[in-house]
Amino acid sequence: MSAEHSSQGAGSLAHFPVSLVSSVMGLTGLAIAWQKAHQALGVPAAVWIGIASLASTVFAFLISVYALKFLRYPEAVRAEWRHPVRVSFFPTVSISLMLLATVWVETVPGVSRILWGAGAAMQLAFTLSILSSWMFHTHYDIKHANPAWFIPVVGNLFVPIVGGRFASPELGWFFFSIGIVFWLVLMIIIFYRVFFHEPVPMRLQPTLFILLAPPAVGFLAYGSLVPELDTPARVLYYVALFMALLLGCNAPRFVRGGFFISAWAYSFPLAAMTIASFAMARRSGAVFFLGLAGVLLAVVSAVVLILIVKTLGAARRKAICVPE
Repeated sequence: MSAEHSSQGAGSLAHFPVSLVSSVMGLTGLAIAWQKAHQALGVPAAVWIGIASLASTVFAFLISVYALKFLRYPEAVRAEWRHPVRVSFFPTVSISLMLLATVWVETVPGVSRILWGAGAAMQLAFTLSILSSWMFHTHYDIKHANPAWFIPVVGNLFVPIVGGRFASPELGWFFFSIGIVFWLVLMIIIFYRVFFHEPVPMRLQPTLFILLAPPAVGFLAYGSLVPELDTPARVLYYVALFMALLLGCNAPRFVRGGFFISAWAYSFPLAAMTIASFAMARRSGAVFFLGLAGVLLAVVSAVVLILIVKTLGAARRKAICVPE
């Protein structure tokens, strides 16, 4: 009996999606963005602390629920791991750990070190395992390719952002190199799939916003390794800015798509672009980027608030933990 059939008739816990952990990425990204606003604009620290505390609580809750799912319905977890799309969301766990390490690094550095170490180790394990499954697959097709595929490999870019505080810069360069090279490889595959094959399914269209995350996070990771605002740094930032413009021009298409859990894919990429703009303002000294960061901060704050309301509404309607 297949895992899908064995979980039919089970409670909603069996259908609790690992992709829901992406909400922690969005919340923590928003907290870091407000943290940068506190540093650059003097916004009260209570704002980012409150959001970071919420993100930490949500992470603990979601991981606890998913651990219970693993204990009670291990076949359902294995089915997600074997799924050509859902498997890409498992590294949201390791990325969330590293984001939480980033937001709390100044407040509780000891805890931050533990979170970062666990996140970095898990990220490498996920990358090796998922890349191996891509290389020696029996069930992948070009139609399965979507921007969520960036998560397992581009997640390595998060390691150097605060990794320099805890480990050798060479370790940071190791993870940065993996993330950048495989971002370029996967970007070609994803654009080939988007340009020349059937459109991305409606429920996965929000994942197109993930295209914004790699250059934005890459800019932040590179900046942690190379303090100068040099040519590669500018290229990464301006590629991210172009992707933000491209996606922004198509915003009505995304709004018409309705709400799915995948809509949380809007949140972190927008937060990453906001954080990158604060960093660009600080490093370049140009007021324009500070103004852009402020506008993006307002946008991502509104988006996350809407996503929270929509998610809670879907949970009340019992429309989340259900079979697809």
